[in-house]
Amino acid sequence: MFKFVMILAVVGVATALAPVSRSDDVHADVVSRSDDVRADGFDSSLHTSNGIEQAASGDVHGNIHGNFAWISPEGEHVDIKYVADENGYQPSGAWIPTPPPIPEAIARALVWLQSHPPAPEHPRHH
Repeated sequence: MFKFVMILAVVGVATALAPVSRSDDVHADVVSRSDDVRADGFDSSLHTSNGIEQAASGDVHGNIHGNFAWISPEGEHVDIKYVADENGYQPSGAWIPTPPPIPEAIARALVWLQSHPPAPEHPRHH
């Protein structure tokens, strides 16, 4: 249940922080909403007249799969998918920043370190 509340909070913050550039956004209506909470999990979805969408499914173990989307001020469709489970919150999508590639020299050093493990340390005798 805690994960469900946290995911809804993240979706709410993401939706609230999405810049509003169209004057009709303040008058957006809920086009459809569905909430099905059961003992073995839940399903929910939300669609608004200004292009905001959210859907999520969860199971009895607290695992959640879902997505949320909106239209950016530039008119682009932003879509984020996520999984929240024992490994934490794992978003994916073209809009999620990715780390830069590892520099070649560092990659070579990592390969060298893997192929040359350090010698085991022996305790000193006094």
